[in-house]
Amino acid sequence: MTSPVFARRIVGVETEYGITAVAGEGGSSLTPDEIARYLFRPIVDRYASSNIFTRNGSRLYLDVGSHPEIATAECDSLTQLLNHEQAGDVVVDELARRAEEALAADRIDGRVYLFKNNVDSVGNSYGCHENYLVSRHLPLRNLGKQLLPFMITRQLICGAGMVGRATGGYQPGFVISQRADQVWEGISSATTRARPIINTRDEPHGDSQRFRRMHVIVGDSNMSETTFALKVGATLLVLEMVEAGVALPDFEMHNPIGHIRDIARDMTGGTLLDLKAGGTVTALEVQEATLAAATQWLEERPDEGTPTAELRRVVDLWTRQLEAIRTQDFSRVDREIDWVIKLNLLNRYRERLGEDWGHPKLAQVDLTYHDIRPGRGLFPLLESRGLAERWTTDEAIHAARDTAPETTRARLRGQFIARAEELGVPVTTDWVNLKVNEPEPRVVELLDPFVPVDARVDELLAYLEESAAARG
Repeated sequence: MTSPVFARRIVGVETEYGITAVAGEGGSSLTPDEIARYLFRPIVDRYASSNIFTRNGSRLYLDVGSHPEIATAECDSLTQLLNHEQAGDVVVDELARRAEEALAADRIDGRVYLFKNNVDSVGNSYGCHENYLVSRHLPLRNLGKQLLPFMITRQLICGAGMVGRATGGYQPGFVISQRADQVWEGISSATTRARPIINTRDEPHGDSQRFRRMHVIVGDSNMSETTFALKVGATLLVLEMVEAGVALPDFEMHNPIGHIRDIARDMTGGTLLDLKAGGTVTALEVQEATLAAATQWLEERPDEGTPTAELRRVVDLWTRQLEAIRTQDFSRVDREIDWVIKLNLLNRYRERLGEDWGHPKLAQVDLTYHDIRPGRGLFPLLESRGLAERWTTDEAIHAARDTAPETTRARLRGQFIARAEELGVPVTTDWVNLKVNEPEPRVVELLDPFVPVDARVDELLAYLEESAAARG
């Protein structure tokens, strides 16, 4: 049985957004750098930085390549994480709308587009990274080896799908995952240079004697709430089983990264994977065996963190998606799984166009699927019309827009930031530290991400009041 602290697990997601601006007729195009400056102008004007923590506990910043990025606050349950991930879309869309107003004020007729996807029109990739807190006693490389078979086949259940171009001997066609062609190693300390499936850089953002942070780079950004829930929920279940010592089938492979691109191009799940112990197994069989173990694990897991009832919803969707792949009848999941929803859309356009996968209209549909703007993006339009299932609610998402998770360390950070903004007192924050800068610097270090209440932070908040009074 797992220890209670890891039945309740801290998890977070980092989402990078693609950005572009389209000028009106006769207008000049804006570079990503230029539009990013418009996007972050209100942030820089207020905080003198393009890298801040917000009152909901999340980090908002401008990443390399002019990509807006949001790293969610620490969450300890699946739906809580989904609410905060979706709130990130609301935050950056608000910035995009303000950027459009600033462009208009500068007499530039421009529309700002933010895309929650992973590959731009010329093939540059940007990520959606998942972070799972794990026990320090588990060597990350050994954990990674156990997880790699699940990770390279996970795209079958939660890929975002895309129109794949001709590359590396592959013909143009539909690809299940946007990230499959962008990762080059199984386990590595690099991120951009090697792009591993699991990053081993040891940054726990907490007590390094107790915690590790498993940084997963291989996942696609999901528009569908239900696909996101399946992606994270299935991974949470596998991690719980590994930490609990549940005997999982041995699917260790000679060359796991060598199979990932083939899996992405085989919607039947029939890609054969060479096992280190000899023999082969299909990608679908890896997922089915993992699902069987997870189904059994639900009968004994501690009902902490993400409620077991919620994880049963995950397992139900996981089961239906694998049945759909096995039978090639996707009618029971065609409103819940991103790549299935997108493939159906693209196939309808292909029938109308009478063209192969190389038609530019298909690439346009693919991209528009990921436009986060309500009323404009294809997926938000499907969702508004009830053609895509929901996992959460607009009310919960908008509550997460301004409120940190109440059950983790993020609550303390959110309280601190909100009060400092109200008082106009300069402070500095990161994942671990809360600092009042003047009159005399005071810092509180928060090494336990599970703790939402701390008397030291109460004292720091009182010092904030003193600092505000001293400033007049």
